[in-house]
Amino acid sequence: METREGFIRDFRGETIGTITQQSSAEEIFQNQTLRPILKLQNDLFLAVFANQISKHKNDFYNLSVEKKLHYIENVIQKDIKFRNSLKGMIISLFSLDEYAEYIQNSSSLNKRMMNMLIERLKSQVQLFEMPE
Repeated sequence: METREGFIRDFRGETIGTITQQSSAEEIFQNQTLRPILKLQNDLFLAVFANQISKHKNDFYNLSVEKKLHYIENVIQKDIKFRNSLKGMIISLFSLDEYAEYIQNSSSLNKRMMNMLIERLKSQVQLFEMPE
């Protein structure tokens, strides 16, 4: 029977980005762990964010693109419960070794994680259209 560690790593896929001898531990973690997870979970993040928009019944769909981008950033930074939910979707796909590494520097890695997710959602803002 395959271990959880092996399954998780195989399921997520390969490293995304370049790792060199000059890469910091955070950059290595980002490219080996965070980027593959964010890519794998992309459709889920889109669905969760669309649900967040509909739950708060605001005028997101009537905002300009610039204001939509600001909204994405603002909701992830300010809504602690929502941000923690997003973090959970990422952390749940860590191996035990990766989790041990994460807890050593969680504050910095959380910032990196959320910034990458914000940029990912912003780059796909056109997918958030008013439901019919």
